[in-house]
Amino acid sequence: MLFLTLRDDPADAEIPSHKLLLRAGYIRRIGSGVYAYLPLMWRVLQKVSQIVREEMNAAGGQECLLPQLQPADLWKESGRWDTYTKAEGIMFALKDRRDQEQALGPTHEEVITAIARDMIRSYRQLPQLLYQIQTKFRDEIRPRFGLMRGREFIMKDAYSFNVDEESLEKTYQDMHIAYSNILRRSGLAFRAVQADSGAIGGSASQEFMVLAEAGEDEVLYTKDGQYAANVEKAVSLPPDAQPSAFTNYEKRETPGTETIEKVCEFLKCSSTQLVKNVLYETIFDNGTSVLVLVSIRGDQEVNDVKLQNELTKLAPKYDAKTVIKLAVPDTEAQRKWASKPLPLGYIAPDVADDYIKSVKDIAPGFLRLVDKTAADLKNFVTGANESGSHVVGANWGEQFKLPELTVDVRKARPGDRAKHNPEETLESARGIEVGHIFQLGTKYSIAMGATFTNEQGEEKPLLMGCFGVGVSRLAQAAVEQSYDKDGIIWPVAIAPYHAIVTIPNINDTQQVEIAEKLYAQLNQAGVETLLDDRNERAGVKFKDADLIGIPYRIVTGRAIANGKVEVVERKSRKSHEIAIADVVSTLKQWMKSGNSEQ
Repeated sequence: MLFLTLRDDPADAEIPSHKLLLRAGYIRRIGSGVYAYLPLMWRVLQKVSQIVREEMNAAGGQECLLPQLQPADLWKESGRWDTYTKAEGIMFALKDRRDQEQALGPTHEEVITAIARDMIRSYRQLPQLLYQIQTKFRDEIRPRFGLMRGREFIMKDAYSFNVDEESLEKTYQDMHIAYSNILRRSGLAFRAVQADSGAIGGSASQEFMVLAEAGEDEVLYTKDGQYAANVEKAVSLPPDAQPSAFTNYEKRETPGTETIEKVCEFLKCSSTQLVKNVLYETIFDNGTSVLVLVSIRGDQEVNDVKLQNELTKLAPKYDAKTVIKLAVPDTEAQRKWASKPLPLGYIAPDVADDYIKSVKDIAPGFLRLVDKTAADLKNFVTGANESGSHVVGANWGEQFKLPELTVDVRKARPGDRAKHNPEETLESARGIEVGHIFQLGTKYSIAMGATFTNEQGEEKPLLMGCFGVGVSRLAQAAVEQSYDKDGIIWPVAIAPYHAIVTIPNINDTQQVEIAEKLYAQLNQAGVETLLDDRNERAGVKFKDADLIGIPYRIVTGRAIANGKVEVVERKSRKSHEIAIADVVSTLKQWMKSGNSEQ
């Protein structure tokens, strides 16, 4: 067997699962964000893939394989070429020898929609659910954490085509069940959460999170089990604002108070009585820059994902389709469009439009949005558009015009009250996203002309769903969720092997004979087993077995004198002496029930 373990953590590995998979000889780094899956890892990936296949097939999915290389024309039809190559820049784009633009697929909505456009004609052919397990490519700026955020990864993606909302909702619910089954069968603790649809688009969307300390995502949830959402999508009730101490409108000198904390300390007021005005610059896909002023309550923060979603809705107003960049403009960015220095830290909701000079590709005037938390305030404190000054006792409709657009762009936070039940508060957990299901609707079918004829003979756009599971990501997430100081603890369902027979002394013929016999019997009985017959010290072999995380270790040591072997359970570290004749039946029983306690 190609088997090599390392004693020390590799220098470039940041999180436990990444370190352990490298140390235990599961993966090998070939280049930045690119890994070879070695024999042990490939067995794990095949097991995960098989569980995925079984659940997808049970839900009516049909497996296919779509090309990795995709023509740019398809992506231009859907309007996503610029988003993926310029804005997010995550798509490998290249030109072939005929000078045709091509890309390596990070996802396959365009390809599958083109197939459906050519092949689906009538409602009689619907619904359809197609899936593939395929290598995807994503040009991450900084690939991190091994298989968690690599540039090349294995993914199962599925696409559904439906006649109406009801049919799409049914497929979506079927996929929710299938994904829950996949994670449960893989032996993982997980949570399904409401999510943001991101660059894929669409309406309803859920992420499946494997709960783990090193998770990149923060999940906000309630203990009653009624609510869970990615922090990017989460909603909540903000804390109540304190009544304002100011009843009259006046301008006050507030030197050196460019932060919320300083102005509240100076004016002896609560941050819930203050309107802060945050400046953003957004760039749309047609190159137009728009300066956005967001007014929000002083104790709240702007959620950039929610803000980007609001701005995407406004894209048609600027003859654009989508936002490709959103940022707080730094000094250099301001130089391009500011006609005079801005009173940063002291901006009011009515800062004048003449701060923006007339330049091509820069929209005139500020786009003003107000968050619901700020729209409800009375007698509030805010900037005076003059460095070192604030106004107090201000009101919308009196001193300041309320912006036309009231939005919800605040960040929900742990401790906030839940919307569905204000007695419940939001709690935080970290998770690794391993699955995502979307109701796409008609976004791609309309853009790419994929239609069908309904029962009434009318031509209608196909309704679509999109459902993805990161196969290689799920495998590493399992390690992140379950390991100890000695190594990996694989769930039995996806472990590369179920058992390892360790011979403490290979010079003892009886130990070797019993070990080889057990090895053959176990494999024959469907218990996938390794035989450690290396000429190494027993301690080295035990350490390696712990590191690679095989669920059961069978040791043909001293106990064989009594017709028994020692069986050690990796997860609980419990040791059992079992009669040699009973080893196969005992292990089969443990595997079936999940542990040795039952």
